[in-house]
Amino acid sequence: MRTCLSKASRSQNDVARQPRRLAFTRAGLLGCVDTGRSPAPAGQVKALAVDDSPSPRPAAVGDPEAQPGSQPESREDPAAASAPAVPEADELLDSPSTIDRLLNAWLGRLTLGLSPAALGLAYADWAIHLATSPGKQQQLIQKGMRKAARLSLYSVRSASEPDIAPCIEPLPHDRRFRASAWRQWPFNLTYQSFLLTQQWWYNATTGIAGVSPHHESVVEFVGRQILDVYSPSNYLFTNPELIEITAREGGQNLVRGATNWLEDWERSIAGRLPPGSDAFRPGRDVAVTPGKVVYRNRLMELIQYSATTDTVYREPVLIVPAWIMKFYILDLSPHNSLVRYLVDRGHTVFIISWRNPGVDDRDLDMEDYRQLGVGQALEVVNRIVPNEKVDAVGYCLGGTLLAIEAAVLARAGEEVLNTVTLLAAQTDFSEAGELSLFIDDSELAFLEDVMWDQGFLDSKQMAGAFQLLHSNDLIWSRLMHNYLIGEREPFTDLMAWNADATRMPYQMHSQYLRRLFLRNDFAEGRYDVAGRPAMLSDIRAPMFVVGTEKDHVAPWPSVYKIHLPTDTGVSFLLTSGGHNAGIVSEPGHPRRHYRVSHRQANDSYMDPDTWYRQMPSHEGSWWPEWQSWLARHSKGRAAPPPMGVPDKPLQPLCDAPGTYVFQR
Repeated sequence: MRTCLSKASRSQNDVARQPRRLAFTRAGLLGCVDTGRSPAPAGQVKALAVDDSPSPRPAAVGDPEAQPGSQPESREDPAAASAPAVPEADELLDSPSTIDRLLNAWLGRLTLGLSPAALGLAYADWAIHLATSPGKQQQLIQKGMRKAARLSLYSVRSASEPDIAPCIEPLPHDRRFRASAWRQWPFNLTYQSFLLTQQWWYNATTGIAGVSPHHESVVEFVGRQILDVYSPSNYLFTNPELIEITAREGGQNLVRGATNWLEDWERSIAGRLPPGSDAFRPGRDVAVTPGKVVYRNRLMELIQYSATTDTVYREPVLIVPAWIMKFYILDLSPHNSLVRYLVDRGHTVFIISWRNPGVDDRDLDMEDYRQLGVGQALEVVNRIVPNEKVDAVGYCLGGTLLAIEAAVLARAGEEVLNTVTLLAAQTDFSEAGELSLFIDDSELAFLEDVMWDQGFLDSKQMAGAFQLLHSNDLIWSRLMHNYLIGEREPFTDLMAWNADATRMPYQMHSQYLRRLFLRNDFAEGRYDVAGRPAMLSDIRAPMFVVGTEKDHVAPWPSVYKIHLPTDTGVSFLLTSGGHNAGIVSEPGHPRRHYRVSHRQANDSYMDPDTWYRQMPSHEGSWWPEWQSWLARHSKGRAAPPPMGVPDKPLQPLCDAPGTYVFQR
């Protein structure tokens, strides 16, 4: 490991020269930003020459002196000849768009990247239509009066009948008021009043004729977030559970809570991971499956894992995780590592470990991730395991990118993939769930200015958006336990991984949000690669697609849409759990179940609701179901392949988990 790290640090001092263009820094001064791109032909997977590395390579494949921080050779932009000349410095400094972008970037720091204009447009749409809807206003007045009467009647009756049924029940997923202490006066009136108010505001923000569905969802969501701030469960003197704990401990819980707050504040300003994460260090406690880094470029490291069986399946497995996360979500502790599970059952496993981008990587785009990531990894795997197709696996955003690459390869007639597995990955973003609340033209323009200023989207900004989607569990409940009860949740390997976040390059994230999330180009046949659209209908390799029941990032009905554009066999599996915990669902994990179906290419379509009702539920982990599917699509077993290729340029560089996983 020490040798690997030293090579990586040496290579960062020798960065290749690249074409450069003028651009503004956050101070408004002129600087230089790299725009080099890899010129690899779209969708083409070529054999690597030992002594003649082709031009798309940022460094010799597998070269021990490969430069993790280096840039790929520049590729000629077809539009460069017709592009306008770079404006002079004076013109750029006087550009009103630059002033606008700097202002938006400054505002973004105050609003955590949320656009005030987008929020204002949503509320204006709602307020104007509500103001011109007297019938809706009358209905809201009547509802308010009825709710006030119900609460008044309940308050009178509950004084003499302590066991009286409440006038409103929390939603099934709302666990804030489940304790019996909330049934005692006056706390029963407090939480009942809160739930009735919450219900009234839901009625006030929805069902108004003329309001766009997106604006209605935004207003309802923001209203819910504001109300959750004032939930009686969040405050000491309105929460009977907190009062009881404080009285029992003589206030020591508050002392511990203040200590916890100070520790968290100190770690936050120092840029350190949260308490408890030190017990889960990659390479020591997590990501410990034995293997070697067999290839490295400026964007990723490719890890090959050591075989643990005498024979292995002929088809290697290549895993493409999302670059919004560190790869070891799939190689956590030995007992819940999906990588180890596959290796122990005779699969040759490769996985991509993405580099954590910085400001110098601002112009990396989706095509760079496709070519330097998935495309380059497939080349290396095909060199180490020649004459065999690949079982490709993509997780989250990595699955979306893998689907694009599979479509490009199929269009070019390249029979490289044996199967394609997508884990909690969307290919159609028309119903992408509550994350789409943050996606519209106004919000994206604002967010692009924030990223333009920083060069990337920071992990804290991404985490904030995800936490808002489940604020009761991810924000308010944690604040109450950590700072008012004074007890920290037991830290797990999954929580430590979640805290070890990454950044997203400006250009790539802008393209991803606009082309995929906002315009849905891939699903609708407008996602061009090398001047031609990449189409899911071109893929002929059988697919295994996994959704999770409680996924707020990739809702399973959205993942299920893979059935619509594909003309190949699709096995769809729905498992219990969320976006991460549902995938990390090892055999023996308690309270796990799944449903699965296998659709042939010529079978008729079944809508997701009907599918859910008709498919039987199976107890246990979904991993064995998937592994047996991979085995059924294999040609058989053979001796394990070598670790890398003994002769250059694919000699192992260092031990897994490599160097990029340690970048912060």
